[in-house]
Amino acid sequence: MKNMERFQRSTLQLLRLPFSFFLMPVYWFALSQVVGRDWCRALLIFIILHVLVYPASNGYNSYMDRDTGPIGGVANPLQPTRQLYTVTLVMDGLALLLGLFIGLYFTAGLLCYILASKAYSWRRIRLKKYPFAGYLTVISCQGALVFLLVYQGSHSAASAWVGLQGTGEAMLACSLLLGGFYPLTQIYQHEADRRDGVRTLSQVLGYRGSFVFTGIVYGIAVVLLADYFLSTLQVTEFCVLATCMLPVVVYFLIWAVKVWKDPAQANFSNTMRMNLLASVCTNAGFIAVLVIEGM
Repeated sequence: MKNMERFQRSTLQLLRLPFSFFLMPVYWFALSQVVGRDWCRALLIFIILHVLVYPASNGYNSYMDRDTGPIGGVANPLQPTRQLYTVTLVMDGLALLLGLFIGLYFTAGLLCYILASKAYSWRRIRLKKYPFAGYLTVISCQGALVFLLVYQGSHSAASAWVGLQGTGEAMLACSLLLGGFYPLTQIYQHEADRRDGVRTLSQVLGYRGSFVFTGIVYGIAVVLLADYFLSTLQVTEFCVLATCMLPVVVYFLIWAVKVWKDPAQANFSNTMRMNLLASVCTNAGFIAVLVIEGM
């Protein structure tokens, strides 16, 4: 009985369901830009992504990595079992079946996401061990692709690509928002990744370089968001979003100064604080945009 309890507890822990909150801003941004939303489809897409696909990706990555040190959202990870592997495949399969209720284009895009996440972690391909290929895979899938899936899938119109014109800048901004902070999510794992034969972008950039890179890419993302919102006459929406994101910039600068003086400050606790603050503020900002646009 005790072994069974540990078995089930490790599976639930390593799916890292709360981690989906960190990826949620893209969903709210995409949904806020849809004219003529189908709320039933939007809710189903939310469940598919945040309850099934993201946790399954987390669990599969943990099964392949078998981390002994802190990972995103978990300070003391348990060791994975075969149950975790099986559960992730079942969750992916269920996500694809539910995706058919949204449409074939949505399901095809979802399949691309799932396959990319497997290629990122699977030992025989292991895109995560290549700093640039792994980085581009993550930000393009979790950013632009998810924006596209939510935007197209939540539309009430029957046409597959209705209303997609002009969203390219928003999709790119999503990828860069994620891409700016992504090296910081790896900054405390340099030694663990090195032992596992993984070379992350954060390792290539170094502690200081990771912060410089984040500042540049995040700045470009904000400029793109400003251009997108102003060109679509969403001035109030952008002002609200920028206000919500201001605490993130302040914390980032404070943390950067600390790491500049003492690299030991690039630790798990500070990284999780940065992730949580960025997620809370960005989610709040895009939800506010959705409310302003009219639910």
